[in-house]
Amino acid sequence: MQERKALANQDVERENQVLESLVSDLTPMLRQYFRAKETCPDSILFFRMGDFYEMFFEDAGVASKILEIALTSRDGGRAGRVPMCGVPHHAAQGYIAKLIKAGKTVTICDQVEDPRQAKGLVKREIVRTITPGTVIDPALLDEKESNYLAALSIVNEGIGIAFVDLSTGEFLATELDSPVTVASLKEELTRMAPAECIYPAAAAEHEWMAALHVALPGTAFKTVESTLFDRQGSRQMLLDQYKVHSLKGFGLESLPVATECAGAALAYLMETQKGEVIHLKPIRVYHPGEYLVVDSATQRSLELLATIAEGKRSGSLLGVLDLTATSMGGRLLKRWITRPLVNVAEIKKRHDAVEELVSAPRTRQTVRPVLAGIFDLERLIGRLSCGTATPREVKALGDSLSKIPELRSALADGSSDLLRELRDSLDDLNDVTELISRAVVDYPPMAVTEGGILRDGYNERLDELKGLVRNGKGWIASLQQDEIKRTGITSLKVGYNKVFGYYIEVTKPNVHLVPPDYQRKQTLVNAERYVTPALKEREEEIVNADERMMELEYALFQELRREICTHSSRIQRDAEIIAQVDVLLSLADVAVANRYSRPEVTDEYDIVIEDGRHPVVEKVGVVREFVPNDTVMDAENASLLIITGPNMAGKSTYLRQVALIVLMAQMGSFVPAKRARIGVVDRIFTRIGASDNLVRGESTFMIEMNETASILNGATHRSLIVIDEMGRGTSTFDGISIAWAVAEYVHNRVGAKTLFATHYHELTELAKELKRAKNMNVAVREWGGRVIFLYRVVDGGADHSYGVQVARLAGLPQQVLDRARSILESLERGTFAPVVGRSVPIQQLSLFQQPHESAVESELEKVDMDKMSPREALDFLYHLKVQLRRPK
Repeated sequence: MQERKALANQDVERENQVLESLVSDLTPMLRQYFRAKETCPDSILFFRMGDFYEMFFEDAGVASKILEIALTSRDGGRAGRVPMCGVPHHAAQGYIAKLIKAGKTVTICDQVEDPRQAKGLVKREIVRTITPGTVIDPALLDEKESNYLAALSIVNEGIGIAFVDLSTGEFLATELDSPVTVASLKEELTRMAPAECIYPAAAAEHEWMAALHVALPGTAFKTVESTLFDRQGSRQMLLDQYKVHSLKGFGLESLPVATECAGAALAYLMETQKGEVIHLKPIRVYHPGEYLVVDSATQRSLELLATIAEGKRSGSLLGVLDLTATSMGGRLLKRWITRPLVNVAEIKKRHDAVEELVSAPRTRQTVRPVLAGIFDLERLIGRLSCGTATPREVKALGDSLSKIPELRSALADGSSDLLRELRDSLDDLNDVTELISRAVVDYPPMAVTEGGILRDGYNERLDELKGLVRNGKGWIASLQQDEIKRTGITSLKVGYNKVFGYYIEVTKPNVHLVPPDYQRKQTLVNAERYVTPALKEREEEIVNADERMMELEYALFQELRREICTHSSRIQRDAEIIAQVDVLLSLADVAVANRYSRPEVTDEYDIVIEDGRHPVVEKVGVVREFVPNDTVMDAENASLLIITGPNMAGKSTYLRQVALIVLMAQMGSFVPAKRARIGVVDRIFTRIGASDNLVRGESTFMIEMNETASILNGATHRSLIVIDEMGRGTSTFDGISIAWAVAEYVHNRVGAKTLFATHYHELTELAKELKRAKNMNVAVREWGGRVIFLYRVVDGGADHSYGVQVARLAGLPQQVLDRARSILESLERGTFAPVVGRSVPIQQLSLFQQPHESAVESELEKVDMDKMSPREALDFLYHLKVQLRRPK
């Protein structure tokens, strides 16, 4: 062992020697680059050189392909030419955005001294690192999406997670309740959808990590040093950040794993930002049980945030409900959709506020334009705190804060508890508004180095320097006329360029008229350029005053940003209030536009919906007029609704609309129904549609069974389960057996409210066997050999699926349709005659064949199905299947 270590150390030493030799061959500038690159080997280094950010060596090759820019080379000294590419510094954000989207990390190495004052090589330092989870630049962010960095720790004591959005300052932490499974961890991460997730090196080999990588393809996972998650160090870092003596006020003292995650996230931010992160809000500890849990399968199946087919917001529930006027409101609405409430009192407070706004059109009309004039306060204060806010963004912040008194006035008549609380909690922030108004000009420049940011009268010394520059430039402007009069040279011009400064230009034919005090400075083809002692003196005064003015204005602007940041917590509180008002207003506007009604939310079990509609289908669907339907579910007679009927008749729409109405009610929205009474549910589960994951070796049927297992293991008496087809990915007998057993288990063991749509008409027999099972079907009519969909859900079970008729609607050739109908008729008679050309008896695909009733009854008498586990039930039903398959 000792010998191996010695050999390894020798190898490392040799590598270092070779590396030092290579570096010594580089030019001084490239050696400076190389030293900076050593601190960020896994990041693409943007190295500032004048007006460009340059990349060299391997970084240049990688970046040039992603950014689609030319790969060139540069003299590297004795090392020869080295690969290089670059982008203009003023347009860097767009290029950085492409690299971040490609999963790369970018480190900025900037010039930290004026090249004009540098003695030798310009001093450069790394100023920040941009990772997917630490983005703050508007060009890199979706204005209505949060951008979370997650810190994850998996230890024997449990699992902790912290989420922080650097762009807004939001900071969350939680520990998952035992028993924790990879599914529950996956669901929590999926719900928050972090852009980046860091975890300690010690957890890298955990069996769950591979599953998380696959489950969250949009998240950049990154291993960090385990010391970043040091428990005591994390606790102290949080104490220092918030200047407190205990974490009890945050609810973290009893959550050690969550504490180490929060500390790790904070340390990572400070490391990437190269300094303090002063705008983080107080950590909010939450527990997943505080909200209606909507897992990733349900979120996708119900198309809450994006459509399944195209992944677009349009056509989703969010697309229908989002009429928010601010980015802050848009982000909050998304959180309300994915985290509906379970506390009835809090839900009613939201409903009260929406109802008040629905009944007050004048208030809505007054509030909306005020909100439209408010910029993204959360992200503006985030950029201010990180020192990257531009003068225009500071002005935008001031303009936005000036709208707060107008918003308070517009809400003056609010009487609901929530609106009144929001209105009374608004801080007018007049002192901050006045500071920005007094400091920043009406139309400031984009860059902090351009000058012209601060108003006259803001700083006395700055005003003096401005006066010197203005007077000097005024003297220069009058010099041309004075010199024309003095010399008689009418074509004489006074000009300026960055190389030679100010000069007097005289055309060649007039050179003989030049006075003796003119000193030749430059010869052109058709003219000569001169300076005079007075011009040189005044130029020096102007240049010096201009440089001092720019330096002072830059320093004053930085000081202004720091002063505004001392009020960051007040601004953030107002931002949260404005976002809530915006979401409530959006829900009210949607309710009025779409004829939604206020639901009654209770702690009881029942769900009663009268004339319910699908909120998205009725807006963007192909059906001209949406047909509403009723739903009644209760604990005594109808907890399990078995819904049959043909494809295209509206079963799936009906299932989804019930789930969406429940979710909308619990998030605080009005609902698309004439009347609704919703007993609060703790989770919504869906088993809808067919999908596979061939990369992971999971078939459509395996995916279906995984989702079904998640439902059976996670559902409670208070859950809502929506199943649209089950057991279709295997043989008919297998499928019926599984569907039957699942329905029984949910009814007998779980007791959850369940909508179970199926084409297995045999399952309608469950209504005869199970007390709380009820048959429903989607009504259709046959006319002239065609099927007419009525889209009406009625009591009773269907006895046909009308598959051939639906196939006709899809456009199958008539020959195929005729053949299918012939086969179907023969199968229904019990023979294979049209298939094989002769009459061959077949078994009816039913669990209830008469010849075997005695055998079935005999078997059923031997067991107590209520005491069976799902696995035992499946085994037993498979045994029954074998009995039923015996020929007559």
